[in-house]
Amino acid sequence: MNAAILGIETSCDDTAVGIVADGVVLANRVASQIPLHARFGGVVPEVAARNHLLSILPAIEAALADAHLTPRDLGGIAVTHQPGLIGALLVGVQTARTLALCWNVPLVGVDHIQAHVWAAKLRWPGDAAVPLQVPFLALAVSGGHTSLYRVMGPGQMTLLGRTLDDAAGEAFDKFARLLGVPYPGGPNVDALAQSGDPTRFVLPRGMRGRSDLAMSFSGLKTAARLHMEALQAQGPLDETTVRDLCASFQQAVVAQLVHVTQRAAIQEGLQDVVLAGGVAANQGLRAGLAQMCAAQGLRFWPVPLAWCGDNGAMVAGLGAALLAAGQADDPHELDAVPTGLVKKRAG
Repeated sequence: MNAAILGIETSCDDTAVGIVADGVVLANRVASQIPLHARFGGVVPEVAARNHLLSILPAIEAALADAHLTPRDLGGIAVTHQPGLIGALLVGVQTARTLALCWNVPLVGVDHIQAHVWAAKLRWPGDAAVPLQVPFLALAVSGGHTSLYRVMGPGQMTLLGRTLDDAAGEAFDKFARLLGVPYPGGPNVDALAQSGDPTRFVLPRGMRGRSDLAMSFSGLKTAARLHMEALQAQGPLDETTVRDLCASFQQAVVAQLVHVTQRAAIQEGLQDVVLAGGVAANQGLRAGLAQMCAAQGLRFWPVPLAWCGDNGAMVAGLGAALLAAGQADDPHELDAVPTGLVKKRAG
């Protein structure tokens, strides 16, 4: 077995550390900040950064203990350095730079979205290797990103299409706030949708007339808000109506994502479809893409639920592949690159 790689992820509000060797997850520690941010209805960047400082070293120590390893057993460190919240990223990057120098191991910076996608190749001890081969199509859906990629290898992703406004995760969260569903909005909307009627409210499926692979959820949010306002004008929403609204909204989001993903697979001539990111845990989306892939004769690779949310194992997994390919960063120079400043990768 190749040397284990330590992965550090602090791009948003989860302090996550994982250890991976040959695609096998040996440890995966996540210190969630959901209770801290719930009272604000969303992530507060300054609060997130301060709590990363408190959690990062204990998480690293716990991950090493889980894997029964010491720093001398590591073959390198991988850290998310882009994109994300600048204060949060800096905690992880500075910690990784310091440890790489102290432990005298290679360091590699990892792109957060690419790590989500590469998590499709992770496995637990005792499981067979995942037979996913490049090139493949990836739909990356998280709180701040909704994009389609052609993946040619570790760190080699060509953007095919993305949302023109809010990401799907943001749309779910904003819809949840309008409806009064507690934080975290997306997972709670998904839970409510499971017992709702998705046909009760007719909501738009955006971007159907376009020839490209762009997506948009702004019109859907507006339509959902107008439905809610009309209903609320008649009195408080009952539980059944809330569940039906959630089911109808979720079905509209899923329908657009499935439609665009199907077109991308056909246009690119790709037989393998990966679903990755935090919103990849959405039950409706996983089911919708599975049905589409089965109907089209495509192979569907949803990232296992354990690695859909932000986690250190995905960072370690991609980092291991990058280091094996000869990529590494100077610990004195690696820097954090926040959302909005990440350079677009050339096609």
